[in-house]
Amino acid sequence: MTEVMSLRTPMFMKKILIVEDERKLARFMELELTHEGYTVDIVSDGQSALMKLMSKEYDVCLLDLMIPVIDGIEVTKRARAFTDIPIIMITARDGLEDKVKGFDIGADEYMTKPFEMEELLARLRALFRQKNDKSLEKVLTYKELTLNKETYEVTRGSDRKELTKKEFDLLSYLLENQGIVLTREKILNTVWGFDFEGETNVVDVYIRFLRAKIDDDYEEKLIQTVRGAGYTLR
Repeated sequence: MTEVMSLRTPMFMKKILIVEDERKLARFMELELTHEGYTVDIVSDGQSALMKLMSKEYDVCLLDLMIPVIDGIEVTKRARAFTDIPIIMITARDGLEDKVKGFDIGADEYMTKPFEMEELLARLRALFRQKNDKSLEKVLTYKELTLNKETYEVTRGSDRKELTKKEFDLLSYLLENQGIVLTREKILNTVWGFDFEGETNVVDVYIRFLRAKIDDDYEEKLIQTVRGAGYTLR
């Protein structure tokens, strides 16, 4: 029993948003996913989905296309303006044109109803593996900024930057998630750890430290503040 729990423990930090107006299907998916160790929220319309995606951190969104208020296609279009969260479209539409359209507007996966739960779980595992592979890269780059995890060297163009360990960890996390808006809470939990008991403004303080070393001497600023949301590299 202990071994099973230890294998599933990492999944408890994975949060999934289900956007589905078929109550029985949504409930079935919720039960199966929570059994696998995921945390699940459910909404039944597109407007509620966008509000959830803007207000909370999720690791993946399971999105039905034929939902009320705002359909799944429009939800995906709008969501891609502020988040790179993986989106798995789940729909009864199985035509090639529908699938191509889904991928073109930003979906990561496309599943047709009815589907087997084991297939959905496998696709989720594959998505999370891809994300983990990014964090295992030894050299991270963004424009002229380069960070080497093995040598602890950071350069911008030809300029070498001397960072403290925590500054290095923070920059590494930003580079691993470039283009994604990271909330202060998410940065704090990842870089400082869930058991950190200091002030949450430590994130803002270290962002200022990083900017002083990475951005202040350059015309183009790489570390961006998204008002009311967090920080990102873009």
